[in-house]
Amino acid sequence: MEEERQRLEELRRLVRYHQYRYYVLNSPEISDAAFDALYRELEAIEARHPEWVTPDSPTQRVGGEPQPGFRRVRHPRPILSLASVTDEEGLRAWLDRAEHLLPKGTKLDFVVEPKIDGLRIVLTYENGLLTLGATRGDGEYGEDVTANLRTVRGVPLRIPVSPFPARGDEKAAPHPTPLPPGARGEVPPRLVVAGEAYIPIHLFRALNRQLEDRGERPFANPRNAAAGSLRQLDPKVTASRPIRVFFYEVVEGDDIPTQWQLLERLRQWGFPTAPDARHFERFDDVVAYARDWMAHRGTLDYEADGVVIKINDLAVQRSLGVVGKDPRGMIAFKFEPREATTRLIDVEMQVGSAGTITPVAVLEPVQIGGVQVTHASLHNFEDVARKDIRIGDMVNVQRAGDVIPYVVGPVASLRTGKERPIEVPRECPVCGGPVIQRPDEVAVYCVNVNCPAILVRRLEVFAGRGAMDIQGLGAKVAEQLVAAGLVHDLADVFYLKKEDLLELPGFAEKRAENLLEAIESAKAQPLWRVLVGLSIRHVGTVAAQALERHFRSMDALIKAREEELQGIEGIGPTIARSVVEFFAEPRNREVIEKMRRAGVRMQAEGAAAGPRTLEGLTFVITGTLPTMSREEATAFIEAHGGKVTDAVSRNTNYLVVGAEPGGTKVRRARELGTPMIDEARLRQMAERGVR
Repeated sequence: MEEERQRLEELRRLVRYHQYRYYVLNSPEISDAAFDALYRELEAIEARHPEWVTPDSPTQRVGGEPQPGFRRVRHPRPILSLASVTDEEGLRAWLDRAEHLLPKGTKLDFVVEPKIDGLRIVLTYENGLLTLGATRGDGEYGEDVTANLRTVRGVPLRIPVSPFPARGDEKAAPHPTPLPPGARGEVPPRLVVAGEAYIPIHLFRALNRQLEDRGERPFANPRNAAAGSLRQLDPKVTASRPIRVFFYEVVEGDDIPTQWQLLERLRQWGFPTAPDARHFERFDDVVAYARDWMAHRGTLDYEADGVVIKINDLAVQRSLGVVGKDPRGMIAFKFEPREATTRLIDVEMQVGSAGTITPVAVLEPVQIGGVQVTHASLHNFEDVARKDIRIGDMVNVQRAGDVIPYVVGPVASLRTGKERPIEVPRECPVCGGPVIQRPDEVAVYCVNVNCPAILVRRLEVFAGRGAMDIQGLGAKVAEQLVAAGLVHDLADVFYLKKEDLLELPGFAEKRAENLLEAIESAKAQPLWRVLVGLSIRHVGTVAAQALERHFRSMDALIKAREEELQGIEGIGPTIARSVVEFFAEPRNREVIEKMRRAGVRMQAEGAAAGPRTLEGLTFVITGTLPTMSREEATAFIEAHGGKVTDAVSRNTNYLVVGAEPGGTKVRRARELGTPMIDEARLRQMAERGVR
C-alpha cells in the first residue's frame, strides 16, 4: 500500500513537471504517448483509491456538475485598463509625459509584451493552491469562473508546479534575467495573478470545424471563442475547448522590483508567459522591436492587436499613478488598420433575415496582414453612391479591428473609363421577387417572405438563443432543411419528422431525436420570443417584451393599429409601422396560424403572484448579472410591478449593473445622477419593498 502511495506522488510530480515543460517552457522532454501513459497510470491509482484524490491533482481538471450561475467577486485591487496609441508620435508623447512627472535624470528601461486579444482573468492562490479564478469584469468586480479555469491546462492548480529548471535549461526560457537573491521558489501565503485567456488560431479553426460538423454555430473570432468558452455554466464544455493563458501581472502578494524579473518569477512558479516579450534599455530599440514584431504578426498563432510597453521598474510605474482607469506607467501601442489596394472585379448581393439586400465586393485576391482577402463589405448602396465606388475600380481595402475587411473607397486617379456603376437591384438576386426602398431608410429589401435566402437566415434567427433557442438548429442545418424542401416557412419546423431528418447528411438517430426534442420544447417559449423569432424589422428583445406586456396575446397584437402601438412606451413610429406592415401580409398570418396549430404558445404567461414592490419604478439593465439572464431579470422586475427599458433617461429610476457593463449606459447614469445597483440590491428591493 505504501509503495503504491509513493508511486502516486511520483506520478503527480512527473505529470506536473511534463505539463510545465510543455505549457511554460514550450520544450517537452517526452512524447505525447509517453505522457498519456503516465497520466493514465495516475488515473488508475486514484480510481482504486478515491480517498487519495486531492483538489490539486492533475486529474482534477475535467470539470464538475453544471453551475446555476456565476457569483460576483471583488478583486483585491482594481484591474486597470490601458490607454492606447497607434503611431510613433503618440508613443513618444507618452514617454515625454512620464519623464516630465519623474525626478529629473531618472533612468528608464522597458519591457515589451504582446497585447493578446483574449479574456482577462485573475487567479488567487492560498498557500500555493488555486482557490479562486475570476474574469476582469468591470475592473472592480468580476465573475467567479473557478470551476471553468481549473479545466484549462495552462493554469496551475498548485504552485510551484515542478522543480525549477537546471541552469542549462534556462537558455530555452523566455526571461533569463537572474532573480535577486532569495527570490527563487518563494511562494507567498496569498498570491493573486492576472493574465489573458486565448485560443491559438490553429486550434480555433479546428474548433469551428467541429462545431459546424455538429450543426452548431461557429465562433466569429478567437476572442469570442475564449470568452464564450470560459463563461459556460457547464465546466465540461470549457474543458473541451482548447484554451491557453499567458500571465503577466502579480496583483497581490509579491514585491519583486521589475516587470522583467516578474515574468521570470511567474514562469518559474509554473505560469505560462508570452515568449515574444522583450527587455530593452533604449526606447528607440523598443519602437524598432514593436514595429518589426507588428510587421510579422500574420505569422503568430494567437490574435493580437498590438503590444504593451511597460516601464520596467515597478516602483517607478506605481509612482506615476493612474489617469481614470489607465496607469501612466504603461501604454498599448496598437496596430494601425491593415490596408491594401486591389481591384474590385464584381459585386455580389447578399440577402439577410429581414430581406435586407447588402452589396459585397468581389476582389482580386490580396494579402492583408498575412490573410488572403477576396471579399469585402460595401456597407450599403447609399455608402456606395456617396463614395462613388464602381466595378473595375482600384480600391483601398482595410481590415477593421484587424478582422472584417471593408472597402474604404476608390482610387479615382487610376480609372481607365471602363469602370461601371454599382446599381441598386430592381429584383431580388435570389428569388427574382420585387424589392423596395423606403424614402426614410438606407436599406433595400426583398419583400418575398418565402425567398429561400431570407428563409435560411430567418430560420437561423428563429432558432437562435435570443429567440426560440432550438439547440442543434444552426446555420448549416437551416441551409440543409431549406435546400431539401423540408422547410418552406418558419412554421414547417414544428412539423418535421424523424424520417425527414435521417435523409439529411450528418444526421443519425440520436441527432435527429435531439433536434426534435429541442423543437418540441421550443413550443412552450414565451410569446415575446416568438415575436423576436419572426424577424419583424426593428423588433428586438426589448420591443418584443413591451408588445407582450401590452397586448398579452398574438391575436390582440395582430389587430393593433399604428396609433395604438405608438402609445406604448419604447415603441416609436418606425417599429409601429413595421409591426402593422408585417401582420398585414397574409402569408405572415398563415405562418402564425400554422404555428398555433402545432402547439406554439400564442399568449403571454400569467403574471407571477406576489407583492408589487417595484410598482412605479423603471429599470435599465447592463452587463451580466451573477445568477439571472437579461430576460430573467426583466421578468423578475415585471413580476414585482416594475418596468424595464432599453436606454437610460430622466425617467429611469435605477440602472442594474452586472459584470462587463455597457460604458454608454453607465456614463449616462452618472450624468443624470441615476442610482446604480447590483443584483443583490435589486432582490432586496423586490423582496422587502426597500427603496
